[in-house]
Amino acid sequence: MSLHAELSPEAAERLHRQRRNSTISSIAIALLSVALIITILGVFLLPSLEQEVPTIVTYKAKLDEEVQDEKKVQTRVQKKPTPPSASRTKVIVASTVSPTAIQVPDIDVTTPSLDFGDADLGTGWGGSGLGNGGFGNIPSSMKKRCSRDDRLARLRESGGTPECEDAVEKALQWLKATQSADGSWTKKDKPAMTGLALLTYLGRCETPLSVEYGDSVLRAITYLVNVGMEKDGFLSYDDGKGNRGSYEHAIATYALAEATTFCKQSSPPIEIPNLAEVTRKAGQFIIDNQNTKGGWAYGYRLQGGHVDSSVCAWQVQALKACEHTGLEFKGLSRAASRALEFLETLAAPDGGIGYAGRSKPKVGYYTMTGGGLLCMQMFGKGNSAVARNAAKYIEENTRFNYNGRESDLYGHYYEAQAMMNRGGAQWRKYNEIFRDQLLNNQNEDGSWKVPNNGQAGIRAVAPHFRENDHYRTTLAALTLEVYYRFLPGTGAGVR
Repeated sequence: MSLHAELSPEAAERLHRQRRNSTISSIAIALLSVALIITILGVFLLPSLEQEVPTIVTYKAKLDEEVQDEKKVQTRVQKKPTPPSASRTKVIVASTVSPTAIQVPDIDVTTPSLDFGDADLGTGWGGSGLGNGGFGNIPSSMKKRCSRDDRLARLRESGGTPECEDAVEKALQWLKATQSADGSWTKKDKPAMTGLALLTYLGRCETPLSVEYGDSVLRAITYLVNVGMEKDGFLSYDDGKGNRGSYEHAIATYALAEATTFCKQSSPPIEIPNLAEVTRKAGQFIIDNQNTKGGWAYGYRLQGGHVDSSVCAWQVQALKACEHTGLEFKGLSRAASRALEFLETLAAPDGGIGYAGRSKPKVGYYTMTGGGLLCMQMFGKGNSAVARNAAKYIEENTRFNYNGRESDLYGHYYEAQAMMNRGGAQWRKYNEIFRDQLLNNQNEDGSWKVPNNGQAGIRAVAPHFRENDHYRTTLAALTLEVYYRFLPGTGAGVR
């Protein structure tokens, strides 16, 4: 015999209602808990986004009076009202842990590549979409700039030290502290000096999205865009026949082209009005004003004039950066080929690359050898006989004594990049020459001291960095960024 109790229909109905009410209550409590957790995370992890947006000015030509249309930069970042004294932009990309607010996937680089690549980079721009809220479509050589962990890994692999990264950080802090209200730097040659500062920021993957330096980067870009809008794509106020405008325009174009690539490949893209337009006009200006000799002349003269490897190197760097923006440039490849042909005419029998000819320079050293070699690497001739001889010349003849005559920061800016691309024993030897010389001569404020103890007689063609703190500091910082801005030519790292 078995005994069991059956619930009456009324009791069963009450139990059913209780279970249903309990289920509903549980769901409601769970939803409220989730909402509370999200609210708490919002309060503690997502600080108020403040962005005081600089003004980009569109200049209208051919008017009796200057007319300015003001446009606001749109970076798709929600803004909240800020008091008048709040001048620093704070932009934070969600779900990132990088100091630059960019999450970088773990990708191994297995092929030779340069800052903006050579032929080996090929279609590396734009296809894979491997990123998670940063620069997913930028090739690995550029992504290596975007994470402190990756940067330190590259430093260790390539012969650098954590002190190199600390030195760059101090330099960026100095740049941030010395930036003018209009987004530029220095009182003279402002577009060129702003371009160098912007390149230094971008070399460490500091972009308009960076937490610490985003405002400084955005204001620098804005300043250069404004210059380009005012001057119809020409990025200099020097319209004369001297050398300043030809240097200045190229440096600023190089910087804006890099900025265009970063902003375009950001996910979502960073929209800065007129940036692409100015970059396209600036790059096309370089192409259209190449000298008949194949290089570029002071004042961008098409025929005759002074043409040298130093002016040429900045134009080539700018063209390489322009090539990777995805913008349309007519005749870029041909211009680059003609430039390399011009540089080859300056190659001396011993491998050195001259400034304006093959004859031995008065300073006793072909200071532009690194610049010529780097240009060849950028456009697919890094293994040519001229390039190999140039690398051998640097290996056997370069010297670096920061407090002596052999302290050409401009020459070593190029040589560090070119020898990093060469890799192997040549890079290891060069790294031992330059690294500690730079690290040991940085001032406490982040700038670099005057070379050769402030004395004249530096082994350089035009050592203007002696009297220009900004020029000197950006050159030194860019040189130390070589560990993650560029990869060795072997693609295998330096052990």
